[in-house]
Amino acid sequence: MHLVKWFVIINPTSGNGKSLKKWPEIKHLLDGFGFNYEFAFTEYSKHSIKLVHLAIEKGFTNIICVGGDGSIHDILNGIMTQKIIPSKDIHVGIIPIGTGNDWVKTHEIPKSIKGAIQTIKNGRILCQDIGKIVFTEQDLDPVYFNNLAGVGFDGYVANKVHKYKSLSTLSYLFGAVIGLFSFKNFSSATTINSKTYSGKTLMVLVGLGTYSGGGMQLTKNPNPFDGLFDVSIAKNLSKLEIIKNLGNLFNGKITNHKKVETIKSNYLEILINQDTKPFIQADGEIIGTGNVSMQIIPLAFSFYS
Repeated sequence: MHLVKWFVIINPTSGNGKSLKKWPEIKHLLDGFGFNYEFAFTEYSKHSIKLVHLAIEKGFTNIICVGGDGSIHDILNGIMTQKIIPSKDIHVGIIPIGTGNDWVKTHEIPKSIKGAIQTIKNGRILCQDIGKIVFTEQDLDPVYFNNLAGVGFDGYVANKVHKYKSLSTLSYLFGAVIGLFSFKNFSSATTINSKTYSGKTLMVLVGLGTYSGGGMQLTKNPNPFDGLFDVSIAKNLSKLEIIKNLGNLFNGKITNHKKVETIKSNYLEILINQDTKPFIQADGEIIGTGNVSMQIIPLAFSFYS
């Protein structure tokens, strides 16, 4: 009988160092469930990408991620940038230990360590769409995302959040409130389905999963399996309008606001029409600034659910 081998990647900084603290318990459970595995700790930012490449070169096609949304994001980028086997043939298990744990909420992957390991052991695999971000005027590598990407206010908040990670999920709300007083709406033109939406913009959100930013629901009807992004363009909302709608960021009703356009598409282009470029985030990670295109790669990411 062929014994499945697993490669486990642990981000020791996830969840304010919770991954490192919990590793003995996780290791004990993996041993108890009979997993045959090798493991490695990440040692620097984006190290997971390299670890994934090395694991695939050694013949691993089953990877377990111990970490949060950023850790999953890096592992995904490792999978999408290797050239050895099709991305969907690499299967990822998640033991969610992070600040937001947003992506696992969409797929109802258990938050408990034992429940998450049981889910992986059960062996049910789903395959979802992935977004690819291309920097259209800079010589930068594409970035892939599995949950949500955004330009503008949410990128600004994501940049603030890492300073307040000790507040856990509240860090996103704290970042949003602080961002309110310093973020300035920007001039942009977003082209989707041959139509251009231009003018002052609070943020452009491109969703695959339901939740982001510690439980916020910022897109109307996301579906990670339908081959389409769910896009929200939040136009020139004032600070007062944002304050009034803070609750609606978490219950999904923000997409009903008269200044928010919602569109489904598999491709879009975003141009920034000003010198100061807002941050772009992908799965909560700041990836840069500038003009970008985003396209769907259908059913490219396989995971245990």
